[in-house]
Amino acid sequence: MDLTDTIELPAHTDPPATVPVGAGLSIFDPVFLGIDEFGQAVYLPMIYRNILIGGEPGAGKSSLLNTIVGHAALCPDVRLCLLDGKQVELGLWEDACDVFVGPDIDHAIRTLRRVQTVMDNRYTFLKARRRRKVGPNDVFGQILVACDEIAYFSATAGDEKTQKLFAALLRDIVARGRAVGIIVAAATQRPSSDIIPTSLRDLFAWRFAGRCTTDVSSDIVLGHGWAARGFSSNSIDPNNQGAGFLIAEGGIPALVKAAYMTDADIIRVADYAAWTRHRSGLVAPAERHAAKAAA
Repeated sequence: MDLTDTIELPAHTDPPATVPVGAGLSIFDPVFLGIDEFGQAVYLPMIYRNILIGGEPGAGKSSLLNTIVGHAALCPDVRLCLLDGKQVELGLWEDACDVFVGPDIDHAIRTLRRVQTVMDNRYTFLKARRRRKVGPNDVFGQILVACDEIAYFSATAGDEKTQKLFAALLRDIVARGRAVGIIVAAATQRPSSDIIPTSLRDLFAWRFAGRCTTDVSSDIVLGHGWAARGFSSNSIDPNNQGAGFLIAEGGIPALVKAAYMTDADIIRVADYAAWTRHRSGLVAPAERHAAKAAA
């Protein structure tokens, strides 16, 4: 069955308390990212990894981030924590997530502190059971922390102290969160050291460089030296949105055309994900909106 399969309802009845059969996805399943230059499907294993997405405005960064969030939203073993300084790039997923942070750096810092506390508690759990990482059968689910345009929180909003605190908290989560099922997917236009500290940028195992205006900007995303070896996202046609170079730790950049979801596609998937999550108790809308109001 696919996402369009639903339970047959008699006319004029309330929706059932059960959840329809859905995608059957797990965050332990690789995420469909798009196709490579040979037309072959590209799947991205996200569990125990983090991804940094860079590129000029209009390069397709937010589209790729939405694809990753869409997979996670359809996974019953994932909680969603979304940060979006513009509110509209990830805002369509708000009803399906546990926490949605808009242009409020104080709320962003409080949210990252909560994630950090969860992370520490999970490490205490693993230590007590003489284990080193979580697995698919653990009682608690994984967490996706998705941040669109890091620069808003790390270089624009608030003062220098709060910006540095945000970067430090995010760095700790990226560095230590993987083993306890906390995944970070972040996007920004140019992850230079004034936007993202090098100590944070270098921790991302996966990197995607959409169209960049210069070889230097491409190297900032992929790592220094790749442009000189012929792997520069500056060579990508500006009209080819969603195309970019994907690289993993120790790998070689591969040209990928990321999948694209229209706003209508996102709304359909987000509404379905929200309904299934509310019905299953994964997201309690009343409690989430009360927490949002209190924040």
